[in-house]
Amino acid sequence: MTASANPPANTPGVVAILPGVLQRLFPGAPRRVELRAACVAEAIDGLDARWPGMADRIRDSRPAIRRHMNVFVDGERAALETRLREGSTVIVMTAVSGG
Repeated sequence: MTASANPPANTPGVVAILPGVLQRLFPGAPRRVELRAACVAEAIDGLDARWPGMADRIRDSRPAIRRHMNVFVDGERAALETRLREGSTVIVMTAVSGG
C-alpha cells in the first residue's frame, strides 16, 4: 500500500517513534512523528514522503521489514500489513543481536 500526500480524513492518526540511527541519517527527523496511516506499510510510506530514502532503510525490495530492523505496533511485533487504529504507536527499532 502506498500513502498519499493527503490521506483521507478517516485514515487513523498514529504516532511513529524512530530510532536514533534514522534521526542521524535523516537530519531534521524527530524522534516522534505524527502521521495518518491504515497499516505499517502506509506509515513507512508516510515517513518516506517526509524524508525520502527512509523507507529503503526500514523495508527491503521483497517487500518486507529489513532483517536488521524491527517494527512494533502497540507493543506487538508487526509486519508491513499490520493494521493500525486511531492512536496506535508504531515503534521502529534496530535489531539487537549478539553471540
